[in-house]
Amino acid sequence: MNNDYIIRRNADEARARLTRALVSFAFNVSDAELVATTRCNARAAFARQIAMYLSHVAFELSLSRVASAFGRDRTTVSHACHLIEDRRDDPNFDQQLDGLERVLRDVQHPEVKMA
Repeated sequence: MNNDYIIRRNADEARARLTRALVSFAFNVSDAELVATTRCNARAAFARQIAMYLSHVAFELSLSRVASAFGRDRTTVSHACHLIEDRRDDPNFDQQLDGLERVLRDVQHPEVKMA
């Protein structure tokens, strides 16, 4: 692996941790449930899907990069994004996601220097 790839992957994982922390707080789900390799319960699975969706939308990461950062498959992330996008028809849910997305976009991102 080259150095640029490692730097980018570390940055992606940091973005995923930030998103998980925000979603964990907003939806009252533990981070352990969000990173679990199993579905856990429906509430935790839904929160994980929201976190993956927000990482994709707010940080403009490809589905593959989100999958790598969350330890999931690209098709799992794609399914999560479609599911969450479909649920945005609910005005209350859409407003909540808009707020979370705004918080993530407003975070000062550290400058990542590629070698």
